[in-house]
Amino acid sequence: RRFLSVASSIHALSGGKSMEVLEENSALITNFEVLGLLSSLNTKLFKESKENGANSESLATIKYQTVKYLERSPCATQSSEAIEKFLGDIQRFHLTKPEILQLINLCPKSPVEIQLIVEESEERLSDEEVEKLLSIIQLHFTKAENPDT
Repeated sequence: RRFLSVASSIHALSGGKSMEVLEENSALITNFEVLGLLSSLNTKLFKESKENGANSESLATIKYQTVKYLERSPCATQSSEAIEKFLGDIQRFHLTKPEILQLINLCPKSPVEIQLIVEESEERLSDEEVEKLLSIIQLHFTKAENPDT
């Protein structure tokens, strides 16, 4: 029900015009990239909300709530450089794109979390590889969360 409300708000914001999906799932993006995109839209949305009234205010509210959520997630302290280094370091694990995306977005801290993210992890990764993967995640992402360490 809430989804339909959001979808109808987006439909109304487009002037009642139908939107067409040109290429479904054309790319996977990280929460870090979503946060950057939404942050860059801040000024534009504020201007449009004044011009278009309540419909744009609804979109601005959705954007605000999404940004607030992302600012409390691991992506708030990540950087493009850290993600690039992380991607280089995990190549040897032969993970799928969705698995890599979830590792970046969730920054798991325990072997159980790795099991939930990596499909058939028991067959694909040894205990040592899981520990190495966790240490790589900590190396590239946890330092940013705890600058004192």
